[in-house]
Amino acid sequence: MALLTINGGRVLNGEIECQGSKNSALPILAACFLVRGKCEIHNCPKLSDIEGTINILKSLGCDVVFEQNTIVVDSRNASGYEIPEELMHEMRSSIIFLGAILGRSGRAVISTPGGCDIGLRPIDLHLSAIKKFGVEINEEHGILDCKCNEGLKGTAVTLSFPSVGATENIILAAATAEGTTTILNAAREPEVTDLADFLNACGAKIHCSSGIINIEGVKSLHGASHNVIPDRIVCATYLCATAVTRGEMLLKSVIPAHLGGVFPILDEMGCDLKVGSREIRITAPARLKKADKISTQPYPGFPTDLQAIFTTLACIADGTTVIVENIFECRFKHVPELLKMGAHIKTEGRVAVVEGIPCLSGANVISTDLRGSCALVLAGLCAKGTTVVGKINHLDRGYENFDETLTSLGASIVRTEEAHEKEDEKQTGANNSEQR
Repeated sequence: MALLTINGGRVLNGEIECQGSKNSALPILAACFLVRGKCEIHNCPKLSDIEGTINILKSLGCDVVFEQNTIVVDSRNASGYEIPEELMHEMRSSIIFLGAILGRSGRAVISTPGGCDIGLRPIDLHLSAIKKFGVEINEEHGILDCKCNEGLKGTAVTLSFPSVGATENIILAAATAEGTTTILNAAREPEVTDLADFLNACGAKIHCSSGIINIEGVKSLHGASHNVIPDRIVCATYLCATAVTRGEMLLKSVIPAHLGGVFPILDEMGCDLKVGSREIRITAPARLKKADKISTQPYPGFPTDLQAIFTTLACIADGTTVIVENIFECRFKHVPELLKMGAHIKTEGRVAVVEGIPCLSGANVISTDLRGSCALVLAGLCAKGTTVVGKINHLDRGYENFDETLTSLGASIVRTEEAHEKEDEKQTGANNSEQR
């Protein structure tokens, strides 16, 4: 397991281009299995979650080539319908294959997914929606055997919560189902629209409008090329990294409209934002101001994926910020680590009250999940002294070359392997020598 050693107090300046969206690329890659053709997906970030998705596609019989930031998936000869349990457990988003496999094969055998431990993300919404297509689901020892002997039938689904993953699974199942499917209270995230755009390029008939999605099933889909949208969460992360270090940055290759829930908070905290058609320039103040209240909401509200990161901003802001987490019930696991760095935070249930202090202090901290890891890195960037962030494998799930990019902007970050891993490697080498 790798760790990052950060010497804080460096001001970040410069310009970068935003990577492609992980949360958009993953369902689009799953959709490639449904397509039964050859697809070229451009602007894919190099992440461990992407590699995990590629491994699932290969296990299903697809030919996959990943070069530069383009993934070519040829699913014409694929015939699998079962995902190995170890691949499902690598990430939560693996559940997105359910709709694609059922749409193509009429049967899917999967297990409950893994991923970040940030609270319950039940797949009940996925399963109850899939059943409406005429699918029978049998569960035994955590394995889900889903069958539809007579083909998927279009249906009407009203989601009790606008779940992104459930919305995407329904779209994938409905794209080639017989008849028309309507989703009410559908997720409105840009990643959902990006998936629909890709499928439409493959011949699907999907129309998204204000929380209502209509899908007219087609008999088959053909291959297509598609450019994945920029990652709005990664974009906001770099804006926040600039903000906590009192720097200035130009972020290119972005879609500013996707960050409408973030700009008002950055503005309230004293950041100067100049927004163009495909770029954002941020100039941070000498000290951030408090944000009265940050409340996570489904899109287009403030994203839950940025809650931990803005908690770090609030830690060094002038005044007290109240943060309310409305999406996940266990998304404050980064708070104890920030407390080690001198932060003043009190939590109760889904609410955190953050009293800003002039400066955090470097400490040894442990990554808790993808976005929590990022929050700790940002805390290290602005802290006095040295911060060591352990177990950063979470970071590599969502950020491409994160430490290298921050270093290019002026940060002092060194990635190393944890000592016990090196000892394990030495012991393994010694054992191998003995065997030889």
